[in-house]
Amino acid sequence: MIRLLVFLLAVFAFGLGFTWLADRPGEMMMTFGGYQYRVSLMVAIVTVVAIVAGVMLLWWVLKGLWRSPYTVTRYFRTRRRDRGYQALSTGLIAAGAGDAAKAKSMRKQAAKLINADREPLVHLLDAQTAMLEGDHDGARKKFEAMLDDPETRLLGLRGLYLEAERHGDHAAARHYAGRASAVAPQLAWASDATLEDKVAQGDWDSALRIVDAQKSTKQIDRDVLNRRKAVMLTGKAMTLFESQFDQAKAAAIEANRLQPEFVPAAVIAARAYFRGDELRRGSKILEHVWKRKPHPEVAQAYVFARPGNSTQDRLPRAQKLQSLRNNNVESALVVARAALDAREFHLAREQAEAALRLEPRESVYLLLADIEEADVRNQGKIREYLSKAVRAQRDPAWTADGMIFDTWAPVSPISGRFDVFEWKTPVERAAPVIEDHRDEPAQEPEPEQAETHPTIVSLPVAVGAPPPTVLEVVQPEPEAEVEPAVVEDTAPVQTAAKTDADQDDTSAEEAFAASEADRSVDEAQPVDDEKKKPLELTRLPDDPGVSDDEKKEPARFRLF
Repeated sequence: MIRLLVFLLAVFAFGLGFTWLADRPGEMMMTFGGYQYRVSLMVAIVTVVAIVAGVMLLWWVLKGLWRSPYTVTRYFRTRRRDRGYQALSTGLIAAGAGDAAKAKSMRKQAAKLINADREPLVHLLDAQTAMLEGDHDGARKKFEAMLDDPETRLLGLRGLYLEAERHGDHAAARHYAGRASAVAPQLAWASDATLEDKVAQGDWDSALRIVDAQKSTKQIDRDVLNRRKAVMLTGKAMTLFESQFDQAKAAAIEANRLQPEFVPAAVIAARAYFRGDELRRGSKILEHVWKRKPHPEVAQAYVFARPGNSTQDRLPRAQKLQSLRNNNVESALVVARAALDAREFHLAREQAEAALRLEPRESVYLLLADIEEADVRNQGKIREYLSKAVRAQRDPAWTADGMIFDTWAPVSPISGRFDVFEWKTPVERAAPVIEDHRDEPAQEPEPEQAETHPTIVSLPVAVGAPPPTVLEVVQPEPEAEVEPAVVEDTAPVQTAAKTDADQDDTSAEEAFAASEADRSVDEAQPVDDEKKKPLELTRLPDDPGVSDDEKKEPARFRLF
């Protein structure tokens, strides 16, 4: 657009100039070789302009002819380079997609068209292709070759770091990460790996220098850097608390200043103040955290601020914490525990029940069981609370990498990752799924199973009673439910057995054992085929005490 305006302005200027000359006629005379040439001023100017334009055109043509070999060479070189970059781009895309065959083909084509010394991406495509083909040794050599070029040094360190992690060589991986972090502290992967290594070794000063270097680059958020520094200072204070108290106290106070609501930093800073007999400063830190995040460790440090205090002195401090955060389960629990230690069972039970109403979880039921055992000693109530504690929701705990820990740590002992501890309720494993088959159609029994078969039932009799009568009872169909008929004194076998049992004062067990012995003896003796045949009863046997109407009704027996 600007060029168009300049062109229009130039044309307008030329037109204006020629118009001005046309309005002012004149002559121009030139003597050359004894001849005089006289022309008008307008013709002279037009001639001069034409000569200048012709000279410029002739110069452009001559220059083009002179430089034509170079121009042709540059054209083909540019075309070749464009084809090489196209092949390189296609190869990188194929490598990212996992197409090893296409990536290999494009790598060969790019290597022919582009000089690898001038284009570092050719080495990257070569290494990626080797990794896709499973040639990890070749890929590692390619990454090592990149270390010689300043442009590809970080890329080579990144590749070597990933290869070392893949092989499980964490020492080599952290070595490459340390080299990359020294060159470029803003690289997150390098700085994080180096931090984890330094913190795991307890080299807190080196880890803090890495954080300061990251802060100087101004490429990482300030809150993230403050969090990392607070975690490292807290770990340093916990490590040096017993051996080098002054350094531990300074680190703890600095960590609490960076992250005032970070519970481990607040607890270790308060402990440092309490150890220096600065009860008010330490209590102020814990009260500030308690108002925002009630935590059992904060309550423990606050209540036991002075080790020499009695149980009666600790109870008011617990009640003060409760006043700072009312209607909270942790506030109720800290007062209940302090009251239990002070033998104030009524207050302890009242606060524990209040915590139960707020959040029925495992620790609340266990505390109620402790109060019941210390006060009333009602074993039934204690067992009830313990059984409820087993089924209740679990209490929050320090968790990292899916594991539960008693205390906080700056680095996970499972994976070695930095700042992964969280205070949360552990995840419960889901119960096994019970399949519901109520909607499925019932399977019909097979013909062989549907048929009824006679069942031989033997009733126990007392000693001295007549031999038992073998009854054939037909089982009902599976679909029909037959209510058992109540038979009152209609079986002579049972009546006889009961009468003889009363006379001999023999227990039912002895009678059953005796009947089994008699039956085994009878089975050992040879019997006729008629005796083997079961007796089918369709009516009650004759008995003097049974009426004729009752004899006509069939007897049915059902065993339970």
